Amino acid sequence: MNKLGIKIAEKRKILGMTQIEFAEKMHVTRQTVSRWEAGTAMPDIDKIGEIAGILGVSCDYLLKDDAVETDAPQTKGIGKLLKSLTGKTVRLAFFDEEADIDLFNTPCRIMDFEGNWMRVTADTKKGKIEKLIPVSSVLSMELVKEEN
Repeated sequence: MNKLGIKIAEKRKILGMTQIEFAEKMHVTRQTVSRWEAGTAMPDIDKIGEIAGILGVSCDYLLKDDAVETDAPQTKGIGKLLKSLTGKTVRLAFFDEEADIDLFNTPCRIMDFEGNWMRVTADTKKGKIEKLIPVSSVLSMELVKEEN
């Protein structure tokens, strides 16, 4: 079993949730959850934020083998500023090597910040998308004026 699978299984059990209940919350099959926990499959990166939210842990805790779970997220300095952008519409600029083609020059709504990750939604040519992106890939954010 990989560490991600171990962490998912442990937290799910601590919460008293069956694989079926967890799968229903994640909108996947019980077999998918079983494969994640057994380490024979990995969840898509865009599912990590949802898994973290359901289990009450950070994305960093799930994704980093050496990360330890903390009792409460620490929100200081830049973290407080980022949290204040939750629900706001922004235009993101990325570092060249981190560019996200789906979000290039596209207004997107910040849904949540979790550790070093942020979940955003955007209406693109492909339709409405939701993405989990590393904050470290963002060069700048420009607030987009909301239309009433």
